Amino acid sequence: MSKIGLFYASSTGNTESVAKTIKEKITQVDVDFHDVSSCSKDAMIEYDFIIMGISTWGDGDLQDDWEDYFSNVSKIDFSTKTVALFGLGDQEEYPDTYLDAMGTLYTELMNNSATVVGSWPTDGYEHDESTAIIDGEFVGLALDEDNQDDLTDTRIDSWIEQISPYFIK
Repeated sequence: MSKIGLFYASSTGNTESVAKTIKEKITQVDVDFHDVSSCSKDAMIEYDFIIMGISTWGDGDLQDDWEDYFSNVSKIDFSTKTVALFGLGDQEEYPDTYLDAMGTLYTELMNNSATVVGSWPTDGYEHDESTAIIDGEFVGLALDEDNQDDLTDTRIDSWIEQISPYFIK
């Protein structure tokens, strides 16, 4: 049976809360929970199935703990790994850089041959630009706990249903 490694980092608690919700809602397989601020640099290597949660700060910056951990991601060969991303950002306050951190992480994963699943439609969002949009869709689940927190649970449920065939084997 497959086991999923769920990696996240959180400054305000929002990304951690979403990560916990995702872990609780995936009931068919074990999900190991990892805060990148305290996990080993090689923790991702042991998983074939990985979910990563990242928030965007300021004008498109990685969250601080992801910034510190990012060089570890750069060194991993993801060619045998299936990865799904979820990102948090504030589309009203930062409409030109909404979820850019997820776009940065996606680019690095693709450079390291990952299979990334779980793209998400852009309908229902109010932003101007995002590096996390490829071929008209977000590269992962897009969440805005500042302005659309009432949609989070429904979006998580739909996204888990979408990625489950890739992760639950």
